Amino acid sequence: MFARRRKHFGTPADKATYATLHTASLASPHLREGLTPAAAGKASRHLRDLLGTAAIAICDSSGVLAWDGVGGPYESNHRRDAKDLAAPTLRSGRTAVLGAHDVACGDPQCPVRTAVVAPIVTEERVVAVLVAYSNNTSAALVRATEEVARWVSGQVELAELNKERTRAMEAELRALRAQISPHFIYNALAAIASFVRTDPERARELLLEFADFSRYALRRGGEFTTLADELRNVERYLVLEQARFGDRLKVSLQIAPEVLPVVIPFLVVQPLVENAVRHGLEAGAGSITIRARDRINEAEISVEDDGAGSDPEVIRAALSGETGSDSVGLGNVDARLRQVYGDTYGLVVETAVDAGTKVTFRIPKYSSGVHASP
Repeated sequence: MFARRRKHFGTPADKATYATLHTASLASPHLREGLTPAAAGKASRHLRDLLGTAAIAICDSSGVLAWDGVGGPYESNHRRDAKDLAAPTLRSGRTAVLGAHDVACGDPQCPVRTAVVAPIVTEERVVAVLVAYSNNTSAALVRATEEVARWVSGQVELAELNKERTRAMEAELRALRAQISPHFIYNALAAIASFVRTDPERARELLLEFADFSRYALRRGGEFTTLADELRNVERYLVLEQARFGDRLKVSLQIAPEVLPVVIPFLVVQPLVENAVRHGLEAGAGSITIRARDRINEAEISVEDDGAGSDPEVIRAALSGETGSDSVGLGNVDARLRQVYGDTYGLVVETAVDAGTKVTFRIPKYSSGVHASP
């Protein structure tokens, strides 16, 4: 009885549903790369399996992006004509059902006799078409081809959204670098210069720290890094600031080792620390505490100072990106966290006048599409 149960995986309908979902999952990663010839070529075999047709073609205005199905002399005949068959649907956005007089090549052995041409649409614009070739056309095949084309449209739209998100994050990062640099570089170099005559060895060490900090902060490419690398750069920043402020700046780090490998957006901790230094030392001296805690499926990072604090309305304006705020990159960091992880993962700021400031954010330990750059 046990052996018989193991062989029973559900009804035929259950098995068909599973097979369809599995095949779609195989095509999805390729389509998320965008509708390029390479991605379309990798996805086309799985799309043909979904439809169960003799062949399929994916075409855009430039020509045939991908073909999968019958080969040999049959392919050369039909692939050559696929662009012309796709052209009317590319223009009109309407599904076309083509008979033998439009599709058949004249070879009686060829399994391609008819075709269904369905549009692939993103943002209400036809970007490509899916052509399903078969021996005969049925209403079921027409509906199936339209549904598969609609599903492909959704995957292509997600690919476009990912590209837009990447471009937006890169722009935000460029803006953040431009905002941080003027605040920090002049003061760091001035602090280094003050040691050149009195303590040349210290000046040399600080200059190396400054070079490493700049190399990290201004590096090209890569939206993400590990928390360990980000905190190492924060340490470089604090070494330079302590050279400037001396005993007036006290720093405490409380870091759980298990969260150090967590991948985070590039440059999200250092701007918060820079804000804490600027506002925490307004009274002449202050302390800063940086914590990174393990919260099971998340890492929680906080930066706290005991400085003058701020009016919550001022912080609200900074988070909304209003101009005139003197909080370095606060709105930028908040926006990037929300872009990557969703609105529930923005900054949480606790502050009041004369009460210091604490900025906290959470990072999922594992998130799709988030990988540290080498």
